[in-house]
Amino acid sequence: MTNSNTPLSAVLSENLETLRNAFDVSSDLVIREIVVAGFSAAVVSIEGMIDRHMMTDAVLLPLSRMPHTYKTADDAMRDIEKTVLGFVDLLKADTLEQLSELIVSGFAAVLLDGVDRAVLGGLQAFMIRGVSEPSTEVGVRGSREGFTEAIRINVSMIRRRLKTPNLTFEMLTVGGMSKTAVCLCYMRGRVSNALLKDVRKRIQNCPLDIVLESGYLQPFLEGKRRSLFTGVDVTERPDTLCGKVAEGRIGVLVDGTPFALVVPYLFAEHFQSMDDYTQHPVYASFIRLIKYVSFFISLLLPGLYVAIGTHHADMLPSELLLTFINSARSTPFPLVAEALLIHFLFEIMREAGLRFPKSVGHAVSIVGALVIGESVVRAGLVGAPMVIVVALTSISAFVIPSLYGSIAVLRFLFIVLGGALGLYGVLLGALLLLCSLVSLDVDTIPVTAPITPFSLKAMRDVFIRSGWRRLSKNSFRVQNVVGSEIKDGEEEAPQ
Repeated sequence: MTNSNTPLSAVLSENLETLRNAFDVSSDLVIREIVVAGFSAAVVSIEGMIDRHMMTDAVLLPLSRMPHTYKTADDAMRDIEKTVLGFVDLLKADTLEQLSELIVSGFAAVLLDGVDRAVLGGLQAFMIRGVSEPSTEVGVRGSREGFTEAIRINVSMIRRRLKTPNLTFEMLTVGGMSKTAVCLCYMRGRVSNALLKDVRKRIQNCPLDIVLESGYLQPFLEGKRRSLFTGVDVTERPDTLCGKVAEGRIGVLVDGTPFALVVPYLFAEHFQSMDDYTQHPVYASFIRLIKYVSFFISLLLPGLYVAIGTHHADMLPSELLLTFINSARSTPFPLVAEALLIHFLFEIMREAGLRFPKSVGHAVSIVGALVIGESVVRAGLVGAPMVIVVALTSISAFVIPSLYGSIAVLRFLFIVLGGALGLYGVLLGALLLLCSLVSLDVDTIPVTAPITPFSLKAMRDVFIRSGWRRLSKNSFRVQNVVGSEIKDGEEEAPQ
């Protein structure tokens, strides 16, 4: 590997030899040695990363037509930079490290014997997936566009929606080996300077050699994580990211992934979607309340069922008590073992359906649920009420897909606590979970705001959604929530 401080030599053969040594036996390194204006030259590129037709028309043909009237190679290189190569993104490289990094990014480099620098033009033409509908954030109304793997296309989709010069895209490079392009997206005048400085520093100091997805960077932006929940989350929708950026947040786009990080991400936003803001506020508020109820059902229902059935059966009405007793008699396992077994089987079926090819994945999950669910009940391994609890719990968890992973793990913990300590165990677990959640913050911005610390004014868009006439009266800034200690000088009063 070349040293980052190794300058390019004025001798062409030495530069080419060093490049060949750096790439070793890699077959995709293409070096085309030619004569330009009477001087030895070479065009270096990576096969598959550039457009061959553009290489011929924009580089090789113009270079071959240069007259042999230049006294020095420097004069010829200056003309190549100014008049011969007409690229929009024309760059220069003075070191071997810069040269290597640019050519593997889809640039074609022109080196001239007697000149200690290279001129590069962007000829990127690698295959990318087209813009398609988001797969994880499906909406009834609104845009059907989702982010793609190409970072430049993602940038253009955001710029098309926010036509203001205050929208800023800041490019960084992360990963000692992968050299992954990372883009910070923020709105000048709305973002906190302290937050921006800290996010930039965390990304630049990332110690990873390879960054292939935004999830690689997420732990470094979260800081010290004290909960299964997080203050940094992702979105696949450009319109959602635009809304977050307008509120003073920072979007982090990573080349090679269609998911953008949002810093910070408040807990209440897991229960919000783009459809909330395109539908009638009464209906949107109703749907949002359903999401909160679904969250508590998916998290606490199995633990409560096990706790009541094991330690507090007298709390059940007589009709339900008889049904429960008959079910318990027909099964050989304790109630807590039943719950753990059936939930574990469900997670296996869900993972199998997710990882299988799409053509058979749905069939596997549906057939598995029907066959195994009915079989375990008929075999007397699990009671029918437990299967109903699992079905209701699982369906409720899918209402908030961004929290599914955390809910799935915590569900097992509440089952164990309910089986061991009854309702007291479930209550104790809920209190510990609440304490860990309210302790989360991103650069002093509380993740649970504006619920705690409480802000009555900001509650107009938490459990219910007010109409646009009311929401438009005061612009929301995430750094101004109650409990935030970020101070940027002239900012709005806390909301």
